[in-house]
Amino acid sequence: MAELSDPTDHFKDYSARLAQTLQVFDWAPVKALAEDLFGCWQEKRQLFLIGNGGSAGNANHLANDFMYPLSKTLGSGIRAHALTENPAVLACLANDEGYDEVFTYQLAVMANPGDILLAFSGSGNSPNILKALDEAKRRGVKSYAVVGFGGGKAKTMADVAIHFPVDDMQIAEDTQTILGHMIVQWLYKHRHHVTAA
Repeated sequence: MAELSDPTDHFKDYSARLAQTLQVFDWAPVKALAEDLFGCWQEKRQLFLIGNGGSAGNANHLANDFMYPLSKTLGSGIRAHALTENPAVLACLANDEGYDEVFTYQLAVMANPGDILLAFSGSGNSPNILKALDEAKRRGVKSYAVVGFGGGKAKTMADVAIHFPVDDMQIAEDTQTILGHMIVQWLYKHRHHVTAA
């Protein structure tokens, strides 16, 4: 049996690759997202988050963060909905309409013009993500797509693409959470500009 390599070497390499991805990134589209989310918060519009696999987990996680930790004040938070969080709805839509439609049917019921869609996708090519971006456009919902690798079709379909060109699914998914946490902390600094309900 081959001897195991030292995991510390791998951890150092992973850390370096993640740091390099962030250090060379143009943060302009993330700035735009942060400012749009502040407006969404002030005006009590809705934020919808979507993704598959690990990106679905990140959508759930950040829906929580945008709803409560950015303010920690009763009645103050972004009206955030992870369209990945209800297994009954997902199973129903996947069974009846096909998995490609699990997000579009939810948006069609809940979204209003002026809301925001935040899509997470490593490849940028998941059919249900692309269909949701198309549905968002039809409904006057501004869309952001956080993508890795080459960006896929989502890079051109979203109103604003946040593209981390890294060929590593784990680092691509890390960037989703990192930018979410960055924005949450920035919003928290400005929580006093937003009136609670």
